[in-house]
Amino acid sequence: MKRIVTFGPGPQFKGGIANYNTSLAKALDRNEDLEVHIVSWTQQYPAIIPRDFIDRKSKKDQLAGYRIKVHYLLNYNRPGTWRKTVRFIRDLNPDRVIIQWAIAIQGIPLRYMARKLQKAGIRVFFDLHFVVQKENSNLDRLLTRRCIRFSDVYITHSLKTFKELKELIPGRDYRLSGMDDTPPSTGIPVLKLFHPVYDMFQKDESFDVERFKSSLGLKEHVFLFFGFIRKYKGLHNVIEAFNLVAQQRDDVSLLIVGELFWNTLDSRKFSTRLKNALFGLAKKLFLKKQDDEQNYRPLDLVEKYELQDRVVAITEFVPNEDVHKYFQTSDSITLFYLTATPSGVESMAYNFGMPILATRVGHFPETIQHGFNGYLAEPDNPSSMAEVMVQSIESPILADNVYATSAEMSWDNYASVILKH
Repeated sequence: MKRIVTFGPGPQFKGGIANYNTSLAKALDRNEDLEVHIVSWTQQYPAIIPRDFIDRKSKKDQLAGYRIKVHYLLNYNRPGTWRKTVRFIRDLNPDRVIIQWAIAIQGIPLRYMARKLQKAGIRVFFDLHFVVQKENSNLDRLLTRRCIRFSDVYITHSLKTFKELKELIPGRDYRLSGMDDTPPSTGIPVLKLFHPVYDMFQKDESFDVERFKSSLGLKEHVFLFFGFIRKYKGLHNVIEAFNLVAQQRDDVSLLIVGELFWNTLDSRKFSTRLKNALFGLAKKLFLKKQDDEQNYRPLDLVEKYELQDRVVAITEFVPNEDVHKYFQTSDSITLFYLTATPSGVESMAYNFGMPILATRVGHFPETIQHGFNGYLAEPDNPSSMAEVMVQSIESPILADNVYATSAEMSWDNYASVILKH
């Protein structure tokens, strides 16, 4: 029986990459001829980063009914665990290891791991959620280049990512393959796939939408912002645009559901204050000034524009089993990002047949057909964003259109292509 390792955060962690890694493992495990192992971090980042990454709220066991074995081994801050992780994977003797690549700073331990596994004759796949990180500092580019070069096969979710790969590590014989292509006989395969539609989030047909909507004080038309609140996701754009819409209509609400990314630890604790100080120093040394999110406070705009009766903000982590409530209650998802790589929130919207309102950045023009499964606005242009918000009300997108554009974007299809290579 073949063994496959999916390396990335296991199901005890928060966030899209943990959901992604777990969903991929489940899709692979549905192949009865495979033995699937999730090998996970115990600590994903330098100890100075002031954030709690563990999901302490979700109750449902995501792996119930699956044969998958989960091993929490790799601690960023303890190099001894790097060696232990390599030995463990090497002893499993897997057919391949699929590494989730999503954060450049992880390139230090992951470079060690990928290089050692390749030397041991194990095929390494890098599943690239990005190549050029949103912050795009020189350090990020260096760590990315030094790490992901140790790969036998790359997986990308957009043509943009493939182009960035060629630019970052030029002069290599990359061979781009699509869903139905035969694996190349020479060169380095690059699979141009997609971000699969999450099957872990489902509609609850018995859920009383109107009652929930009323309990939150929402009006007839609801725009949703969902996910961690980060600057690149453009919540400030969403609120600026919504303010323009609210000046035209009195039947609209904005529902903001997402954890404040840098506000998950008790600020009264000495350890938190120390981490904040050390992390602040590190950011000054390595980040461009405009990339520092420390003072990013988009929710202040709600008070500035006196939108308190129009905007509902739930700024805490939502358990997986409650996610459906916010999607079923809303009419469209707002992804007015500054920069974009394929988005887990976009994937979640497809699963609920929800129209997507996004900016013309990154991969969005590849996945969103303007007027069919969503609407595209111009970046850094709240007026354009407001226009598509109004358009989504006056010319609503059919849920069937959204489902149609994502019909082939299943985890099983995704896993089957990976297994061909």
